[in-house]
Formats: sequence, C-alpha cells, structure tokens
Amino acid sequence: MNTHPRRAVVAALVAAPAVLLLHPRARAATRPLTPAQAEGPFYPIRLPEDRDFDLLQTGSRRYTAGQPAWLDGQVTDPEGRPVAGAVVEIWQCDQDGHYHHPGDSGRADPSFQGFGQVQVGRDGRYRFRTLRPAPYSGRTPHIHVKVRLDRRELLTTQLYVQGEPRNARDGLWQRLSPQARELVTVPFRPAPDGGVQAQFPIVVEA
Repeated sequence: MNTHPRRAVVAALVAAPAVLLLHPRARAATRPLTPAQAEGPFYPIRLPEDRDFDLLQTGSRRYTAGQPAWLDGQVTDPEGRPVAGAVVEIWQCDQDGHYHHPGDSGRADPSFQGFGQVQVGRDGRYRFRTLRPAPYSGRTPHIHVKVRLDRRELLTTQLYVQGEPRNARDGLWQRLSPQARELVTVPFRPAPDGGVQAQFPIVVEA
C-alpha cells in the first residue's frame, strides 16, 4: 500500500509528458503546411530540355534583364524532417511579363529559361538562380512552385515578394488568410553578388 499518495501524484505528472513525447500519435506538428494555390495557365505543356537550377542561363545565352536572384530553402514535413528525394520546380515570366507557353503567344525572351527543376538531397535543401519576379497585367510579381515526390504531387503554390505594393490588389494573394500570406510572402534582400536573395521554406505532408 502506498503511504505517500501526494508523491505518487507528482511522479505521475512528471512522467506524463515523457510518455506523450514518445508516443508518435501524440506528437503535435510544429510547422504549418505551406498553403496551396492555383497552378495557373502557364505550366509547361512539355518540360524543356534545359531545366536545371539556373534560369538565367539557357545554352550559351545569358539573360541580363531585370534583377538576378538566388532562391533557396528546405523541404520538410510538419515535424521538421527533410523530405529527401523531393523534386522542386519553379516557373515564372520574364522581365517583360511573358511565359514560355503557347498560351502567351510565344513572346518570352529565349535567353530566359523560365522553368527550373532540382531534386533535393538528404538534407531537403534546394537552390535556384533566377529573376526577381516581375509583374504582368493583372498579377503581382510571383514565382510558381511545385513539389513532387516519386509520382505524387505534394504541393503547388505561388511565392510572393514581401513589401510589393501590387500584392494588395492581387486577387489570389487577397484570398489567402493573413497567416497563409505570411507563409508564401518572403523578403528579397540584397545579395553579395549585387542581386537579391530570398529564402522560402516549404512544409508538406510527405
């Protein structure tokens, strides 16, 4: 018979958190999922042969319009674990607002790759060399982002520029909740090479 009931209660309270931490179903997600958004009309009908991480270099041609940008981040699940092997794709318009797509009348600058694709390693990290997103009629500057794992599509979303005044007039950005906007709207800060750089962490259910 236990002669110290108060000690037993205290011991049970101390042990309870440890049990909760060990039980996989009891672990709470620590990172909110990246909000999904529409793919839009200009996802490539056929993926280009040149679809590496550098959208400013297409064959021997170098794109020099606009402001060069580095975009990097990490793909994780809600518990912060890297999603190894995930494929990250980005696509966007050139500085004059044109996509490499038949629906945009083929007016995009051939020097701008416009689409990039990388597979992340064990650390889940990705990096692209691209253009600070430019606006076009009816839309604020943005970059389209898609994440795949094997044959599954985990996420399609759009990335926005923090502090861009056109955001407030953009229908898709306005439809997001304030919390969701924070997750897909990031600062583009000066980079050492004279361009800008942005970090976009991606959280998906893998």
